[in-house]
Amino acid sequence: MKPFKEMTKEELQTLRKQLSAKYKEFQAKELKLDMSRGKPSTDQLDLSMGMMDVLSSQEDLTCEDGTDCRNYGVLDGIKEAKELIADMMEVSPDNVIIYGNSSLNVMYDTVARSITNGVMGNAPWCKMDKVKFLCPVPGYDRHFAITEYFGIEMINVPMTPVGPDMDMVEELVAKDPAIKGIWCVPKYSNPQGISYSDETVRRFARLKPAASDFRIYWDNAYSIHHLYDHDQDHLIEILAECKRAGNPDLVYKFSSTSKVSFPGSGLAAIAASPNNLEDIRKQLKIQTIGHDKVNQLRHVRFFKDIHGMVEHMRKHADIMRPKFEAVTDILDRELGGLGIGSWLKPKGGYFISFDSMEGCAKEIVAKCKKAGVVMTGAGATYPYQKDPHDSNIRIAPSYPPLAELVTAMELFVLCVKIVSIDKILRDMAKQPEAKAEKAEKK
Repeated sequence: MKPFKEMTKEELQTLRKQLSAKYKEFQAKELKLDMSRGKPSTDQLDLSMGMMDVLSSQEDLTCEDGTDCRNYGVLDGIKEAKELIADMMEVSPDNVIIYGNSSLNVMYDTVARSITNGVMGNAPWCKMDKVKFLCPVPGYDRHFAITEYFGIEMINVPMTPVGPDMDMVEELVAKDPAIKGIWCVPKYSNPQGISYSDETVRRFARLKPAASDFRIYWDNAYSIHHLYDHDQDHLIEILAECKRAGNPDLVYKFSSTSKVSFPGSGLAAIAASPNNLEDIRKQLKIQTIGHDKVNQLRHVRFFKDIHGMVEHMRKHADIMRPKFEAVTDILDRELGGLGIGSWLKPKGGYFISFDSMEGCAKEIVAKCKKAGVVMTGAGATYPYQKDPHDSNIRIAPSYPPLAELVTAMELFVLCVKIVSIDKILRDMAKQPEAKAEKAEKK
């Protein structure tokens, strides 16, 4: 099939009728499929069920250093768990604090603490006229929700194939002291699956912000979430680069086992410089006497070490890989060469990003929903849920069974075609009007 924009009006109208008939067939199926969030599937959760058996009432819940995990204390996390998570985060255990199950909670707390108490002796953000954050787009909706909740102004920074537009980032942070942070998902980014290049990471580490309390919020959520054994993206380590560049305090690095073990009861952590950690501990020792050490011990005894985690994630990849390939195969087969959309093929992570023709995303998502398939809301990947081009749609392949995912994607590409034809036909109808207006002006 030739590109839609090369078709005549009559050809498009004929095709539209054929596609409408197929759409009605989908509606008749009364589908109820949900692809709105990147949740692990039941099969993935089942991989960690052995974690429920590594501890029992007969087990010794004492750490190697004598810590009784049943009792109070140990603010940073038990030594064994810090070593395990530090290996996953590619940092020293001395640079890690382990929290509860959610890295999002850690990020929320980090922003909240900056607002109420400031960062390393700087004035609290609540005493400032304006606070701003840079937001690479398309990006992670839950990041944007945190800054929006606290009334922080968000500034869009376009993503490139190697990470955020660093010319723009460098210029903005250097001239505006109100810019206090930037959200980053540096490996298999949400939603595009892009990994930052070595040069991008080094430019981040060499930033010269006008604000002394500027921090990079480095959410390395998908650090070991590869789809393939021998075709993986690699990311150089940001804390080491910042230290090498003379900016050791510039970054907060976040991670968790939410999509490694159980999202509802994993481990979350922050890695940062000694100065940043000292600042964090001042607040943390008021907030808690210690996080769930029994769960930390459970993770250590289940995975044993980073090699156990890597082997575990290979099993995840075996479940995820066919789903990702099914999505991209359908996109290639049904939309390739039509000129009505573009997409990337990530090597890991949890999402596939689709860009429709400008002005079509909301209509595509609404049409899918009307036929029984719920997608992530159009606009969700932008601050304030406002995609200026109304084109980006986040596809989340992980949760549905493969057969349901294929059905959902067949409906999705059908909706993309229908909405795109409608858009082209509307544009054709406007052309005579535009020519007439131009003639009148002459």
